[in-house]
Amino acid sequence: MSGFWRRLIALTRKETRQLVRDPSSIAIGILLPIILILIFGFGLSLDVKNAPLAVVMEDSSPAAADAVAGLQLTPYIAPVMLSSMREAELLMRERRVDGIVRVPGDFSRRLAAGDARIQVIVHGADAGRASIVLRYATAALGGNAQRQADRGQPGTGIGAVSIEQRMWFNSANTSTWYLVPGLIVLIMTLVGAFLTALVMAREWERGTLEALFVTPVRPVEILLAKIIPYFGIGMVGLALCLVAARFLFEVPMVGSLALLILAAMLYMLVAVGIGLVISSVTRNQFLASQVALLASFLPSLMLSGFLFDLRNVPTAVRIVGQALPATYFMELIRTLFLAGDVWPLVLRNCAILVVYAVLLLGLARFVTRKQLD
Repeated sequence: MSGFWRRLIALTRKETRQLVRDPSSIAIGILLPIILILIFGFGLSLDVKNAPLAVVMEDSSPAAADAVAGLQLTPYIAPVMLSSMREAELLMRERRVDGIVRVPGDFSRRLAAGDARIQVIVHGADAGRASIVLRYATAALGGNAQRQADRGQPGTGIGAVSIEQRMWFNSANTSTWYLVPGLIVLIMTLVGAFLTALVMAREWERGTLEALFVTPVRPVEILLAKIIPYFGIGMVGLALCLVAARFLFEVPMVGSLALLILAAMLYMLVAVGIGLVISSVTRNQFLASQVALLASFLPSLMLSGFLFDLRNVPTAVRIVGQALPATYFMELIRTLFLAGDVWPLVLRNCAILVVYAVLLLGLARFVTRKQLD
């Protein structure tokens, strides 16, 4: 066995023992992923359910009651039956309801004339929620109109066209399937970049690395010995996340599991490379932790497409987001989970991650020099 391999094995064994003996590293690498995926998976949702809507019945006829019956048949809306528009407006100003469905007093007469109208008003302070509530309310009212048309009864003016609805890649119509794969990206970013940066900076502070510099080991051997244990703990965190995604949140795995693991390994190298560069430049635990959060975790949370589509943001923000390696892994892992092995996208994003890994690990080797300041 050559001297390189003997030194690398000895250093890796030392780093692994140090990692096992450090409770904080174990907590960040294994316990934190479990906590994050439980908190975000159960606590963060983009769905709107049981949205309270004030239903103002100015017309008390059976036809009017039948027109809004669909609002009581959907789990997404919780109708609050009222008879006064003034009371409904007060409830919406106080944010006790998200909107108002108004059936005017001449509804029955206009229905007989084929010109019936139902007014839907939503609270627009939260534009995203408002559009979702409006869509749900319109769909519920339209569904009832369609049922009337199917029975040969007069329509409500919403239309009697048969509509076949189908949703690709998220048949459950739940944001959990969209969010949980993204959570895996955030967790791997936190474990890879934050943990590596923190531990390496701590060794710079304590002088451990300086003690290694007076031995025959080379900088590349030191870096490899650092990468291997934390790469391993990152993959353990990935395994826990995949188990939670599949069996706890029931997210389908349409694509290849082996391909997903390969992509995750590439991204873990990128995250570890970010941590090594940060720690080598800062050499201070507190500063390294702050820089790691600001340079890796927060951009991955806000600008990688985790919460919103980057196509809907200003050009300058989109350019920043497209410069983040997390953006490409986010797109890749969601595609593998929900759409399958879309090879053009998979190959392109994997190639980009390989470039990032080579650049960051090369930069880490460049800034980690075997010399004392």
